[in-house]
Amino acid sequence: MYKVGKFLEKDLDKLLPFMQAHPFAVVIGANQNIPSATQIPLQIKQDGDVVKLVGHVMRKTDHHEAFVANENVLALFHGAHAYVSASVYENPASASTWNYSSVYAAGKIRMLNDEETRSVIKELTNQYEATDSPAAFHRMSDEYINHHLKAIAGFEITVTSLDGVFKLSQNHPQGNKEAIVKQLSQSDDVQEQEVAKQMKDLNG
Repeated sequence: MYKVGKFLEKDLDKLLPFMQAHPFAVVIGANQNIPSATQIPLQIKQDGDVVKLVGHVMRKTDHHEAFVANENVLALFHGAHAYVSASVYENPASASTWNYSSVYAAGKIRMLNDEETRSVIKELTNQYEATDSPAAFHRMSDEYINHHLKAIAGFEITVTSLDGVFKLSQNHPQGNKEAIVKQLSQSDDVQEQEVAKQMKDLNG
């Protein structure tokens, strides 16, 4: 990760809301030094200073085998990003760059048993489906649920290290920041608009 002081964020009160707003994370593991990565919707839970990430994967995949073989994993939560052209700088004969926000959560993974995995699926489904939805968990038959649970492995990651990188032109003079925000705000790209909003919020 890009650990530069102006961009580095360690405040849990800022990192957790970002993670909760971007829960579809990339979880990375390794089996015999061969990396595996998969995108997974995660639930972010906090108990005091302890942060846990809960999710599930398909069994008999490279990432499942990596998680079983090696408890050390990394979850990457990524938000909006945008190319920033130096053409809007006070001195345009400069390097262009990329603004982005990410949170890196390293931790220890524990694979869950069948009952725990069922609870994970139920909680995740209930989080996104309305109670009266035809796809709500309680609308599914036990036969259907039990059949599909055979192919699923739940997991819980206890976070041991949490770092955020919010690279939003903090190292630039105010004139450059205002010009970047103006350029990105006028874009038709929703990610560029979101980066502009984050920059405005950061600078009050």
